[in-house]
Amino acid sequence: MKGTNEQRAGLLSGIGAYGLWGIVPLFWPLLKPSGAIEILAHRMVWSLAVVGIALLALRRWAWIGELIRQPKKLGLITVAAAVITVNWGLYIWAVNNGQVVEASLGYFINPLVTIAMGVLLLGERLRPAQWVAVGTGVAAVLVLAIGYGRPPWISLTLAFSFATYGLVKKKVNMGGLESLTAETAVLFVPALGYLLWLGAQGDATFVSGGAGHAALLAATGVVTATPLVLFGAAAIRVPLSTLGLLQYLAPVFQFILGILYFHEAMPPERWAGFALVWLALTLLTWDAFRTARRTRAQAARLAATPTTPERTSPATGADSSYAAREH
Repeated sequence: MKGTNEQRAGLLSGIGAYGLWGIVPLFWPLLKPSGAIEILAHRMVWSLAVVGIALLALRRWAWIGELIRQPKKLGLITVAAAVITVNWGLYIWAVNNGQVVEASLGYFINPLVTIAMGVLLLGERLRPAQWVAVGTGVAAVLVLAIGYGRPPWISLTLAFSFATYGLVKKKVNMGGLESLTAETAVLFVPALGYLLWLGAQGDATFVSGGAGHAALLAATGVVTATPLVLFGAAAIRVPLSTLGLLQYLAPVFQFILGILYFHEAMPPERWAGFALVWLALTLLTWDAFRTARRTRAQAARLAATPTTPERTSPATGADSSYAAREH
């Protein structure tokens, strides 16, 4: 029963995390007239405050000393912080400039980009279905480039930056709360410096926008940290395959919001491009389930195979392997 409750809690946490990431386009327009860079800087500053309070409550500080003594890991954290800055900043700009649908495409094609990076950078080998999925994804990008009249650079930048972020995070191998704290700590000084400079220039909206606007800017920390905490709770309770399926909730919600709430245009060529992306993701999902099923079946067969009894000495009946170990 405990295991079932744990899995249910994990599933709900995963749905909550990806659901919040899916509806976050509703939040960023509330922060206007702040520009994307000002919003991004506030997000960095307030995120550190939120995760700092969380770590203080949980009393999880030992990892900081260990991290400081590992320059290579600190370097990777800095790279992760720089890459996620590009991802966050571009996403906020895209949403507040009427590009929600193209932003959602970035997270649809992110799994395909991750696979391609695995082949190019890590020398991984793909199964035939994965090759077909990646090829279909490339065709989708070409179709969308024709439809947009330009490459879908917002989608591609979001996809490649987040795939790079995932690759670096894998090498860092830290918990979600700890890694977010480290990344925002790296970003805190330049972000705060920018906000102070903006205030000195008289262009900051934190004070001039009123108490309500200031509260919304401060809430960027909660908006950033909450889904990450939920994701961390889900990651330790549900299988990776389940998380892999849940990750599509976010871009699906963003896509729906882009069309129905923000009323962005979807001409036929864009529908065709998105259809190809969804076909590629369907192939990936089918292949993942098939591979997982085969792996489980093989493990079950191995478990069911009787082990060969160890040979015994005809004279004494003693276990020959035991005798060999004794000598």
